[in-house]
Amino acid sequence: MEKDHMIHKDGEVDTSKVDETLERMDTQQADEILGDFNEFRTYLSKRIKLGKTAGLNEEQLAKTAEKVADYLAEKVTPRNKEEQLLQELWKVGTKEEQHALAHMLVKLAE
Repeated sequence: MEKDHMIHKDGEVDTSKVDETLERMDTQQADEILGDFNEFRTYLSKRIKLGKTAGLNEEQLAKTAEKVADYLAEKVTPRNKEEQLLQELWKVGTKEEQHALAHMLVKLAE
């Protein structure tokens, strides 16, 4: 059902659904994705392509990346040194710096 998705048919993004969407992820799947930084980048890359196919622009992708990063920084223990660095940068950054980092993460994963 559309109400359960972050991206609606009209192309609008409901970033309030990010936490809910991430919490629905299977623990084993999350461990596989977050256990290896290259796997994490590959996963992000696929989601970015999906978002672009749905009509999301760079800013919408970055705002979604911000919500994902907020969730990960708050609720997920980093599983490798790259994720640890990203989490530390995220936590010390201002909102503007976090937004810039979100844009960089989108570019890194593309």
